[in-house]
Amino acid sequence: MRVPLVDLGWQHAQIADEVMAGLEDVMGATAFIQGPQVARFEQDFAEFCDVAHCVGVSSGTDALEMAVRGLGIGAGDVVIVPANSFIASTLGVIRAGAQVRLVDCDPDNYLIDVDAVGRALTPDVRAVMPVHLFGQAAPVEQLSAIIGDVFIIEDAAQSQGALRHGRTAGSLGTVAATSFYPGKNIGAYGDAGAVLTDDDGLARHIRNLGNWGSPQKYHHPVVGFNSRLDTMQAVVLSAKLARLAEWNKLRQQAADRYTEMLRDDENVVLPKVLAGNEHVWHLYVIRVPERDRVMTAMNVEGVGAGVHYPIPMHLQGALSFMGHREGDFPATEAAAREMLSLPIYPGITADQQEEVVEVLRRALGSNGG
Repeated sequence: MRVPLVDLGWQHAQIADEVMAGLEDVMGATAFIQGPQVARFEQDFAEFCDVAHCVGVSSGTDALEMAVRGLGIGAGDVVIVPANSFIASTLGVIRAGAQVRLVDCDPDNYLIDVDAVGRALTPDVRAVMPVHLFGQAAPVEQLSAIIGDVFIIEDAAQSQGALRHGRTAGSLGTVAATSFYPGKNIGAYGDAGAVLTDDDGLARHIRNLGNWGSPQKYHHPVVGFNSRLDTMQAVVLSAKLARLAEWNKLRQQAADRYTEMLRDDENVVLPKVLAGNEHVWHLYVIRVPERDRVMTAMNVEGVGAGVHYPIPMHLQGALSFMGHREGDFPATEAAAREMLSLPIYPGITADQQEEVVEVLRRALGSNGG
């Protein structure tokens, strides 16, 4: 691909020397598990997200499961999740033994539909999981106004550094889960994730769950798991965290360029930023007619356009036991047919973006006006 959907090489070049030096320190000390670099990153990332605690875990999916389990949510409990998200949003709930109740997305911004959540509330609902999708925060304060004492579990995997009315994504609910998958705004060199919260007891409980159920070796009062952030990944994440604000600005500038170039194209529906949000553009997602044909034509010309997500959550085989069928969540289904993700990442150049737009217009048969 002349212009890939995601290019991590530029990021690595920025931090390569720092990472190599840090990895040599880890190897010299042989502190591969729970080395001091982990605690340092957890503290720094908690401060970045304006929360009291960050607990590093092995993946974003683990983070979601730990958040659910940490709140004592399990068999007989329901968690409301938007249908327009990656499958991990539901799997974290299911792995914790709770039930998922899906709701549709807002057709304009693709975030969780607050009115749909209101209609889905029943006494067995213990939590709502707003997903901060594509780089902007869901309207958590609107959810808080209608759900009473129901917990809010933020899925913040795509929103590191995003703001909602000046508050950082990950600090808006009871607890938040995030992913450091390599392509995220801050990504590891493998799988990693974290749980964020201001609740001291909850943070302690989640940390214990990820460490075989206990802070004390060979003492296991509860069933726990092996889900901890590796020291080597903490080195990488610390190097990237120091540059995250700058890299998010580069994403914002790239998004502005796309918007300016495409704003008058009648074949393109541009992404909408919800009022009160500062978007960090994990993805730049447009809507186009004949999406699959357009994407294929762009790929043939060397532009890595992609789709997030081509099969709606409720139509995935893994969730067939829920009994949903086509038509249950029309906004999500319409988005899945039409959404197209354009290449965006720190380091993408204006020339590359111009090429993306030119190829897109050829695929659309559009003249830009």
